[in-house]
Amino acid sequence: MSAREEILNFMRNEAYKPLTAEELLSAFEISDQEKGIFLDLLDQMEQDGEIVQTRRNRYGIPERMNLVVGRLERHSKGFGFLLPDDVEKEDVYINAGDVNGAMHNDRIIARIKGVKSGDKLSGEVIRILERANQTVVGDFEANRNFGFVVPDDSHIYHDIFIPKHDTNGASQGQKVVVEITRWPEERRNPEGKVVEILGNRGEPGVDIEAIIRKFELPKEFPEEVKRYVDEIPEEIPAEEIERRSDLRDIKMVTIDGEDAKDFDDAVSIERLEGNKVRLGVHIADVAYYVPEDSILDMEARERATSIYLVDRVIPMLPEKLSNNLCSLRDDEDKLAMTVFMTYDLKTGELLDHEFMESVIEINHRLTYDKVKEMLVNEDQELINEYEDFIDELRLMEELCLQIRENRFNEGSLDFDFPESRVILDDDGKPVDIARVERSIAEKLIEEFMIATNRVVAKEMFWREVPFIYRVHETPDQSDLEGLNEFIHNFGYHIKGISQETHPKSLQTVLEKVKGEQEERIVNTVLLRSMKQAHYEVQNIGHFGLAIDYYSHFTSPIRRYPDLMIHRIIKDVINQGILDPNRHQALEEKLPELAEHSSLRERQAEEAEYESKDLKKVEYMEGEEGEVYEGIISGMMSFGFFVELPNLIEGLVHVSNLTDDYYIYHEDKQVYIGERTGNIYRLGDSVEVEVYQVNLAERQIDLLLRN
Repeated sequence: MSAREEILNFMRNEAYKPLTAEELLSAFEISDQEKGIFLDLLDQMEQDGEIVQTRRNRYGIPERMNLVVGRLERHSKGFGFLLPDDVEKEDVYINAGDVNGAMHNDRIIARIKGVKSGDKLSGEVIRILERANQTVVGDFEANRNFGFVVPDDSHIYHDIFIPKHDTNGASQGQKVVVEITRWPEERRNPEGKVVEILGNRGEPGVDIEAIIRKFELPKEFPEEVKRYVDEIPEEIPAEEIERRSDLRDIKMVTIDGEDAKDFDDAVSIERLEGNKVRLGVHIADVAYYVPEDSILDMEARERATSIYLVDRVIPMLPEKLSNNLCSLRDDEDKLAMTVFMTYDLKTGELLDHEFMESVIEINHRLTYDKVKEMLVNEDQELINEYEDFIDELRLMEELCLQIRENRFNEGSLDFDFPESRVILDDDGKPVDIARVERSIAEKLIEEFMIATNRVVAKEMFWREVPFIYRVHETPDQSDLEGLNEFIHNFGYHIKGISQETHPKSLQTVLEKVKGEQEERIVNTVLLRSMKQAHYEVQNIGHFGLAIDYYSHFTSPIRRYPDLMIHRIIKDVINQGILDPNRHQALEEKLPELAEHSSLRERQAEEAEYESKDLKKVEYMEGEEGEVYEGIISGMMSFGFFVELPNLIEGLVHVSNLTDDYYIYHEDKQVYIGERTGNIYRLGDSVEVEVYQVNLAERQIDLLLRN
């Protein structure tokens, strides 16, 4: 047990009352020689929010002092929610007047004050542990004696005041990066200085560069990392191949999108006696090339994920690794981490599994389109080209459909919303919005990866080794009750709402609405009642997948948790039982790593969405006056969003509903005309005209055509 854990366990004892540092030194019998180390540890634990020092200089743990530690998610209207570090605690509402200088994404401690509106806890910020916004991106507004920067991020509530001597030559309307020099206080905006001018608003490339700076996304790899990677040998040593399971005689393929460049998973399948099959999932062995705690590893850990913006990829690993050494390219010897899973083909029951370090050779690089053409459209030309693997593909399809059916029978939630891809020209201008269709090819890889991630998590859980799980909590009871009340309007009901709700109850609702007029509205509201999946060292299961054990193992080229999991599995494979020192080191290391990876993932998702959304708005420039048939996709107090056939959303503002006075009913997600009784609800089809496209505000305004 680490010193941190000993201190925390001591303070969690029911008989514990907050003690001073001197009293803790005495209680733990700390010698004079170790006094400085112990006090430094107390300071670090306080900075991390694990313990709290009172005004009387006494130490205790937050949960015993009516305090909650977490990150602040702030709203554009000023209020916010504390998202607790402890995933089992509910979010805490923070009124705008109780934010006390905290900004979006700051790590804070809040004191619980009571309950807001009968359901959500409310609190006030009493301490800011870590500032998240060292720099802010926005538009410069010039004044004679000073300037202001209006942040691009609506979560940042205040404009940034810029003294005249800190404008760095910025002029009206330019997109700039500001470094915060003074944090906000009551009735006082934050102050800053302009440290970079990205260019004039609207210039080519400035928009995406602003997003990169806004989310503080990584740029080029540091020179020392590049030099380290340059020295990695491209040849695999003979002794490394010799010590691994040689699977080069097993036929296997990669199946990815047409434009994929990094291939981190391959699949194989073999028919066994007794109507059994052995599925092989072979994942690039990135851990072999990225030693733990090396300079390359530290850079990958900080990045935590690859980021897929609309016009570029910001990789977690340098190209030599992601697109070459680690990538499972065909007709080359490659190192892999292999999971074999034996199934009963008739029932889809998993009978056995096995992990190993392997050397493999990919026979073909297939694409989703090619697999679809062969399996769905029976394209004879492609079937002839891949005749050595077509039987395996058909067998994979049969297995995929069986285990997919089993998964949904267990209650896994199936949200099948349409997706889109923005097509850009060479100058970065959007020229088309393409629908992304999910065929059996995508489903095949999805099911096999889910099955692998599930097997890995379950095995490591029962081995009781420190691990990183991919978890998804049960929705809050209040959210489920609100959902149940909403769908009751359409004649549906969630069973077991008064007890712990099983995802099967929600999946039953999704099945009932399939093909019905209200399918989209029910799917949308149900999805919004869900919490966000994240990484955690405590296994609490995955609600959305209806799985008790789940992890991320299958994408180590682009996700750091997967890479770390590979290392843990290698330790288990090669040692059987983890060395006690390694066990303790992982217990200390993984919690922070899980939190960091979750934060980076959310950051990447927001940046990816924003870059895509930006180009969608740009695509609609010049479309003013065009008329579309759309579907109401979102309801807010200020109006409703309409999704057009190209999957782009625009806003019908309530002030533009001129035929009546419309009242928004949040519980039913509808607008009802006071005089006419007209109703606009989620999922309704409406005819709209593009009224105004505002690229600066990232907004498309629509008018209803009555």
